[in-house]
Amino acid sequence: MTDIGLFNFTIAASCAFLLGVSKSGIKGIASLIVTGLALVYGAKNSTGILMPLLLVGDVFAITYYKRHVQKEYIIKLLPWMVFGVLAGVVGGKYITEDLFKYGMAIIILFSVGLMYYWENKKDKTIPSHWTFASSMGLLAGFTTMIGNLAGAFSNIYFLAMRLPKNNFIGTAAWLFFLINSFKVPFHIWSWETINSNSIRISLQLVPFVIIGLIAGVFLVKKIENDSYRKLILLFTAVGGIAILFN
Repeated sequence: MTDIGLFNFTIAASCAFLLGVSKSGIKGIASLIVTGLALVYGAKNSTGILMPLLLVGDVFAITYYKRHVQKEYIIKLLPWMVFGVLAGVVGGKYITEDLFKYGMAIIILFSVGLMYYWENKKDKTIPSHWTFASSMGLLAGFTTMIGNLAGAFSNIYFLAMRLPKNNFIGTAAWLFFLINSFKVPFHIWSWETINSNSIRISLQLVPFVIIGLIAGVFLVKKIENDSYRKLILLFTAVGGIAILFN
């Protein structure tokens, strides 16, 4: 138990559980997790607490879904995400919280609307122009550094590529394992959000992440591919709206 009180610890533990569920395949709920942890630990401090939890989930996901990785999509997206992270390291010191929040919500909801249009039109052409991967990658990298909220943009990208459920999860797992590992040094030495106290809190929340991972695997198995796509789109839209109230 931490010194934050039972109610706040329950919120934090619930967020850790949801993180596990998200990492094992039920995407689109990251904004709820980030919001909950920010309420308990503060916006900046919570980013450092969240990083080790994300990596625990990433390691589980890349192990469980290792047969389903589509490396070509990682190659297309990862370099742009790296540039986005670097922009976030610098720009995060100057951008206001309100500008980030409203700008991101607008972009997510616009992108979800675009995806909904693609999902329902007869022509199922997959976006192939390099500007699509670059814009989604830059936005994902920037937002993951600022607020651990890249999931919305990676969801939109992988949905647009029409990846089957397990390929979606396995590819996203490797992508985020690599990018989250890249972010760790910046959290330690630049932002100083990962420290002995944050690691202590993270370790207390790891068991709840593991429970969520197990529950998420069970849920994913019960969802058909078409239903999975609609569910991720819905959660991503809800997440975009939730950011406005963070």
